[in-house]
Amino acid sequence: MRSTFMGLEIARRGMFTQQSGLYTTGQNISNANTPGYSRQRVNFIQTTPYPSIGMDRVQIPGQMGTGVEGGSVQRIREGFLDLQYRVENNKVGYYGSLSESLSKMEGIMNEPSDSGLQTVLDKFWSALQTVASNTENSGARDVVASTGQMVADTLNYYYNSITRVQNDIGTEINVDVQNINALVSQIDSLNKQIAEVEPHGYLPNDLYDQRDLLVDNLSKLVNIKVTNVVPVNYGNAKDIAEGLYNIEIVQQDGTSYNPPQNLVSVSRGSGIIGTNKLELVDIDTDPNTINGPIQQIKIGGKALSGFSIGGELGGLIQAYGYQEDGVTKGDYPEMIDNLNKMTKAFVDEFNAIHREGYALNATEKSNEDFFVFDPSVLNTTTGNYAQAVKVSDVIKNDPSKFAAGVDNGNSGNNKNAQLLADLRTKNFSDYSDPTVKDKLSGNLDSFYSGLIGKLGVNSQSAAKDASNSQILAASVDENRQSVSAVSIDEELTNMIKFQQAYNASARTITVIDEMLDKIINGMGTVGR
Repeated sequence: MRSTFMGLEIARRGMFTQQSGLYTTGQNISNANTPGYSRQRVNFIQTTPYPSIGMDRVQIPGQMGTGVEGGSVQRIREGFLDLQYRVENNKVGYYGSLSESLSKMEGIMNEPSDSGLQTVLDKFWSALQTVASNTENSGARDVVASTGQMVADTLNYYYNSITRVQNDIGTEINVDVQNINALVSQIDSLNKQIAEVEPHGYLPNDLYDQRDLLVDNLSKLVNIKVTNVVPVNYGNAKDIAEGLYNIEIVQQDGTSYNPPQNLVSVSRGSGIIGTNKLELVDIDTDPNTINGPIQQIKIGGKALSGFSIGGELGGLIQAYGYQEDGVTKGDYPEMIDNLNKMTKAFVDEFNAIHREGYALNATEKSNEDFFVFDPSVLNTTTGNYAQAVKVSDVIKNDPSKFAAGVDNGNSGNNKNAQLLADLRTKNFSDYSDPTVKDKLSGNLDSFYSGLIGKLGVNSQSAAKDASNSQILAASVDENRQSVSAVSIDEELTNMIKFQQAYNASARTITVIDEMLDKIINGMGTVGR
C-alpha cells in the first residue's frame, strides 16, 4: 500500500534537485567570462519507481514515480570541435610565426626602394659608365669608390641585420621549448589530480576545463594528438568520466612518428602517468641557448626523424634553420648563403678584371683589388663574405688607383672600366671561382631579383596561409563556443525554469500538508 507521506518525499526530492540546477546555473553565470570555462548542467534522472519488481510487490494498478534526483553535474563539451580547433590552431601557430619571420626579412631587404641593394648597384654601374666615358675625371673616380663602398655597406647591413633577427628567432625558439615543457608539466599535474577524483564517482569539470585550455595553448606551439585514456582498474568512475590525456607529438601532416613519441604518457593497464621533455640539439652544448642550425629534436632523449613538427615552433625552426643530412636548410640560412655566394662571385670577378687594368697614368698593371674582405671580420669557415666585404683602403684613399685602362693608364683609355661595367650582364656560370660555379645562374641583377622575388612569394604565401588559418580557427572556435560557452540569456531562462519548478515542488508540500491536516484533524469528527 502506498504511504500517506509518499508525496512529501517526491516534493522534497524535486525541491533539492531543482535547487541543484539553480546553483549550477549560478555557477555558469558567475563564470561567463572565465577563459576556457565550459557551461555545466545537472543531469536529472528519475528515481526508482514504486513498487519494485518482485513476487511480494504491492498489488496496485501500476508503478508510480518516486521523484527526481541529480545524477551528475556534467560540462557541455564537443570533442570533435576541440579536435578541429586544435588542428587549425596549430596552423595558425605555424604560418603565423613563419609569416612574421619572413616579413622581418622583407623589411630588412626593403625592395623595391630607393635604399635597397638594387638601387645601390644601379648607382655603382652608372658610376662605372661615367668613368668609362670620362676616365680623367677624378670626381667620377671618387664616385666609383664611394658607390662601391655603398654596395659593400648595404651587403654588410643585410648580413648583420638578417643574422641579428635570426638570433632573435633562436631566442624565441628557446622560449617556445620552455613553454612547451611547462605546459606538458602542468597537464601532467592535472592528469594526476583528475586520476584522484574520477575513481570516486565525481566529474572534476573545473580540472577538465583547465586541462583543455592548456592543451589548446600547446596545440598552437607544436602539432599534437590527444587520446582519452581510462585505466582498466579505475574505481567507481562514471561512464561519462573523460579519463586522462595521453598527448603524442605528431608530424605536421598529422601522422605519427615511428615509434610514436609522447609528451604525456598514460598507461591504460596500470594508469601510470609520465612526461617526456622536449629538447633541441645544436652545436652549442648549453641547453638554454640556440646557436647555429637545429640538428635534432628530442623527446625524452630520443631523436625525432625530421623537423616537421608544425605549430609555432615548427615555423620558427623553418625560418631559423636546421641541418638535415648534413645540409643546412631554412629561410634565413638560405638567404645568408645566397648573399655570401653572390658577394664572393661578384668580388672575385670584379677584382680579377680590375687587377688586369691600369690606374690613371700608370705604366704597369694595377694588381690591386678593388674590393677586399676585412680579415678582422671574415670567417673562412662560415664564409661570411657579405659581412666582411669593403672597398680597398688603397682605392678609397686614392681613387686615381682605380684601374680604368687596358695596356696603359692614359687618360683616354677606358677599356677596363667598360669591362667592369659589362659585369652587370655577365652570366654567373662563367665565373672562374670553383666554389661558386654551377651554384648561381644568370647575371648579378637577375640573381638578386630572383632572391627578392622568391622571398616575396614565400612571404605572401605564408601571410595568406596565416590569414586563412586564422579565419578557419575563428570559425571552428565560434562553433565550439556555441556549444560550450555560457549564454546569459539561456541561463536566465534556466533560472526562471528551475525557480518555478522549485516553487511548484514547495507548493506541492503545502497541498499535501493541507491533505494531512484534514486526515489528522478532520477525520472522526462527524456528528459533533
